[in-house]
Amino acid sequence: MNTKAFCAALLATTLLTAPLANGASAAEAKSTAHPASWPAAKSQGVVDSRTEAFVDSLLAKLTLEEKVGQMIQGDIGSVKPDDLKTYPLGSILAGGSSPPLGAPDRSPIGPWVESVKAFRAAAEARDGGTHIPLMFGIDSVHGNGNAVGATLFPHNSALGATRDPELIRKIGAATARETAAAGFDWAFGPTLTVPRDDRWGRAYEGYSEDPEIVRSYAGQMILGLQGAVSQGGVIQQGHVAASAKHFLGDGGTHNGKDQGDTQVSEAELIRLHAQGYIPAINAGALTIMASFNSWNGEKMHGNKSLLTDVLKGKMGFEGFIVGDWNGHGQVAGCTPQSCAQAANAGLDMYMAPDSWKALFANTVAQAKSGEIPMARIDDAVRRILRVKAKMGLFQQARPLEGKDAVMASAEHKAIARQAVRESLVLLKNNGVLPVKASANILVAGSGADDIGQQAGGWTLSWQGTGNTKADFPNAQSIYAGLKETVEASGGSATLSVDGAFAKKPDVAIVVFGETPYAEGVGDIRTLEYQPGAKTDLALLKKLKAAGVPVVAVFLSGRPLWVNPEINASDAFVAAWLPGSEGGGIADVLIGDKAGKPRADFHGKLAFSWPRNAGQFTLNRGDKGYDPQFAYGYGLTYQDKVRLGALSEKPGFTVATENVSNYFVGGKTPAPFEFRLTPTTAVQVRPIDAGNVQEAGRQLTFSGSAPATAALAADQVFDLSFQANADIDLLVDYRLDARPTAPVSLSIGGGRLDVTPVLAASPLGEWRSLKISLKCFQAAGTDVTKVTTPFALSTAGAMAVSLQSVKLTTDPAGAVCPAKADVQN
Repeated sequence: MNTKAFCAALLATTLLTAPLANGASAAEAKSTAHPASWPAAKSQGVVDSRTEAFVDSLLAKLTLEEKVGQMIQGDIGSVKPDDLKTYPLGSILAGGSSPPLGAPDRSPIGPWVESVKAFRAAAEARDGGTHIPLMFGIDSVHGNGNAVGATLFPHNSALGATRDPELIRKIGAATARETAAAGFDWAFGPTLTVPRDDRWGRAYEGYSEDPEIVRSYAGQMILGLQGAVSQGGVIQQGHVAASAKHFLGDGGTHNGKDQGDTQVSEAELIRLHAQGYIPAINAGALTIMASFNSWNGEKMHGNKSLLTDVLKGKMGFEGFIVGDWNGHGQVAGCTPQSCAQAANAGLDMYMAPDSWKALFANTVAQAKSGEIPMARIDDAVRRILRVKAKMGLFQQARPLEGKDAVMASAEHKAIARQAVRESLVLLKNNGVLPVKASANILVAGSGADDIGQQAGGWTLSWQGTGNTKADFPNAQSIYAGLKETVEASGGSATLSVDGAFAKKPDVAIVVFGETPYAEGVGDIRTLEYQPGAKTDLALLKKLKAAGVPVVAVFLSGRPLWVNPEINASDAFVAAWLPGSEGGGIADVLIGDKAGKPRADFHGKLAFSWPRNAGQFTLNRGDKGYDPQFAYGYGLTYQDKVRLGALSEKPGFTVATENVSNYFVGGKTPAPFEFRLTPTTAVQVRPIDAGNVQEAGRQLTFSGSAPATAALAADQVFDLSFQANADIDLLVDYRLDARPTAPVSLSIGGGRLDVTPVLAASPLGEWRSLKISLKCFQAAGTDVTKVTTPFALSTAGAMAVSLQSVKLTTDPAGAVCPAKADVQN
């Protein structure tokens, strides 16, 4: 297929105006699409007479329950193999932090393959009926980031800088092979978002702020992941199903709020946010994922005019639409357990990670009552069966499954290293680059030898946090790549994270930047890098003051205001989130022994770089466009441009909002504080913790009266996103004196009995307690109105010390204590 031809065939569009029909409100009109205004597309190779006849024969055999089962996808953390002996689910996913069965969440492909086989066997063991093979989905957004040992490619914001569609296709094919090797047959990608506000925590999942790059990449990534679907046997060809996402407008939400409202006209929705879907559909995309966001107030999971009339109608999509993580539950009038509206709007498969069982029962009832017409059920199931047939799931062969040699193969690592080289954008070079390979180099900064930081979010866990170097056996850090390169030519590279040195180096390469994050958690309120305590700037200045030339390598998922850091550097490289192949940076920064380039800079900005910290929506073509570095900027070694001093006035300041840290480092970050009631029965005093003076607090309950020690604020917080995302409350504690009465831990009205937890805790030993926010929610917490995220209560005597109380995205070891029976 010729993807360029697909792109060239895009139609110019204008907004079609029409009178309001049937008394529709103005708000409804703003969120109702007009198919005639949209560009045409057509799924290529997805429908053929032989496949449709096969699907017809299956549909005729399926019971209603089996049909509804096909429409539901549960998460491996909630569904167990034995469940499939009763519930004929159509799909299983492994969410970003969900572990394989009976194994750690950070596991190589072996436990993943065994988990997939266990689910397959259980599904086949269901008594009677028609057995339909499962689809197994995973977020392979920059390689198969869930499996230890995988090749991790640069995130999409980096790939946009390469302007290399053929490279994108190669990355897709390599990702498909490593996904299939782990037993999965469905990759939730590519992300075709067009981020328009860099505060958004998912900006790095987009290729560019401009649809031209997204349009040029979309078809190529689909072809890389899926191969030619017209031939069938996608899995047998070493490919997997793709899922173009998130339809539609996820990158355009107001104020860059994740899962927010995209407040744009229909013409803007088409011009900016729909462009990647035309080549994706034309390339044969088998699935498309609905988005969390709203369009002018209406949630996408419930927007029939877009899902059915536009996507399946005018745009000719003949695969199936899958939801996002309980996204149907955000539709007006719905819950995660019940949402006929989403199916009637055109959703074919619900992503119901932990709500699948109740959703199954309710959807069956809604089909029986006619609330969801049988024609809609049959259309959804037909689409799902069609995709499964095209994928080759009804065939037994899985040629790549369990093949360890596929993971991080030499070919895949070379592709990833090429991507790193091509994505680097040189913003400043006042004569220090390239560095001679024979030089004595100091390598400093927090990101220099931290593969987790250079890989970013969606890496072995949802947010990419909690990783260590041991979790990346096939990866190379940036420092390791520099060391290998210069030592091969007689030079030296010394690691010193804090920049200390005994012998003055010829040059310092300082690697620093954003720490890993993903959706929701990554949303920010200012583009200023390290507002407040600028520790990385201090490191750069320290080295400059010592007379050491400084090369800054900046790790980030998005452009940030870093003018002070640029001024404190002799060269400044935007390295984005390069993934597992840190050596790609050495390929470009380190020259030969004489200092001549071995490889030149190739990358050009796919996102405009801000002049001040308040340029949140800074996009090419905008009125008043005034960036520090424009879209398309990127120096090469042939450019002899000296950059002068940049303004260090941020132009925008904002008080950061803290919703997740309640007690850390011996402090209660604003707006939280300890509140004791009554103070006659409970007291708090500072103690040493973690080898840091007064970094902890000891709570002493006298037992003279029922008492509570709480961390509370004078404002209300909405933690519904955090609850839906399976985020946990983490308490690092030490039991100093055993309780003489039951103890409860609460968030608002949800009170849990932690007496058994404390009874099992040894005295004087620091321990960690993780409890899911959903556990508190089930016990009665209104997560939309939280003022007190931690309250420890007892009527007896007890002493317990706290080192930290905060929210965490790493679910490993989380428990859910029983609901407290009594008020303490």
